[in-house]
Amino acid sequence: MTAARGRPRTGSWPVRRLPRPMVAVLVTVVAVAAALVAGGLVLLPAGPGTGTAALGALGLVTLGVLHTELATGIERVRRRVAHASYFDLSSVWTFAGALLLPPALAGLGVVVIYGHLWWRVWRPAGAALYRHVYTTATVVLAAYAAAAIVAPERLVVAAGVGPGSMLAGYGALLLAMLVYVLVNQTLIALALALTTGRRFAWRGVLGDGDDHVLEGATLCLAVLAALAAMRQPLLVLLVLPPLLVLHRAVLIRQLEERANTDAKTGLLTAGAWRGRAHRALARARRRHGAVAVLILDLDHFKSVNDGYGHLAGDEVLAAVAGTLTAQVRDHDPVGRFGGEEFVVLLAGLPAGPEGGELAHAAAERIRRTVRGLAVDVDAPGGPLTITDLSVSVGVAVSGPDGESLDALMQVADHALYAAKRAGRNRVRLGRAGVEPGGDA
Repeated sequence: MTAARGRPRTGSWPVRRLPRPMVAVLVTVVAVAAALVAGGLVLLPAGPGTGTAALGALGLVTLGVLHTELATGIERVRRRVAHASYFDLSSVWTFAGALLLPPALAGLGVVVIYGHLWWRVWRPAGAALYRHVYTTATVVLAAYAAAAIVAPERLVVAAGVGPGSMLAGYGALLLAMLVYVLVNQTLIALALALTTGRRFAWRGVLGDGDDHVLEGATLCLAVLAALAAMRQPLLVLLVLPPLLVLHRAVLIRQLEERANTDAKTGLLTAGAWRGRAHRALARARRRHGAVAVLILDLDHFKSVNDGYGHLAGDEVLAAVAGTLTAQVRDHDPVGRFGGEEFVVLLAGLPAGPEGGELAHAAAERIRRTVRGLAVDVDAPGGPLTITDLSVSVGVAVSGPDGESLDALMQVADHALYAAKRAGRNRVRLGRAGVEPGGDA
């Protein structure tokens, strides 16, 4: 491993470290949202209807601020422990505003609610301001998109208190919910893809089952709040108790996720990885497919800790972990096995020789990518870049190398040590620890 001294990095200017495409997206999204709100406010017609809408916007903003104040303690914990998508549950008020108010007032409400959320939750947690500004802009655009589908008249139809087709009203509400979520999540997923360098994935937009349930429950509360505001405004206060219970339920789930995540790398812990791997292996048996287990060891890692300090070593571990997750599919569990060892399970492989070939190709891809890593670290003597990293990889495939997870891990571990004995920075396969296309 080698290290080169470099210039001090612009840590105080996080936006300058973003890729140029992300900067362009950030500026565009924020500018469009700001123009829509500012232009809409200028064009609002004067009259009693606008005054009533302004009072409604003030009421929703007040409830949004009250909601944040009541949940501040929970939200600060959630914001610290969140690893991936972070839903702040403010959609109750922002989506209700999109249903009830002129789009400009709904957008202004989003800005005020999220500004208060920044001051009370995100800022104390140390979140970057530009991220919160971008998130606020995506919610403004989502609210505008939802408002374009559901006008207040259609909400009245859905409530069953006006003329027209109730079916059309319900359909408009459901479509508005879908559009609201898709606009927001697509823009967030695009930002993640541009900043991390990973391929844009619709799975990241759609989220997992728990995310669907949470967002759906929040939007349903928003609809109930909007309907209550139309009939008996004081009934909107009844939304707050179930909303606070929902906060606590989500916090419990996030704490469980935190307990299953390695703090230094963001990967699964060894125990959590084994649970995911057992389930993937069971699915492969039912579908008559195969899985592969990869055990990877970072070569000569002790020299990083000894030469540059343990904090530099932690940054190297995190960089290697990022490489592993970037080089496999989203549904392939990746874990930290201990120290400088990592473990990957490649799920859904075809049975037979083709599965082994795909596993070897993935292992080689990871090995080559780690070899090309350049990790910027802050050492006692100043910023430097650590290069010349490498990993040794042992691979085992279900079927020829065993049927149980323990058997596969034993074979992969044996192959790993065969790679180390052969000179490190190598991939070895199977029980004999052979080099693909060669001998043991």
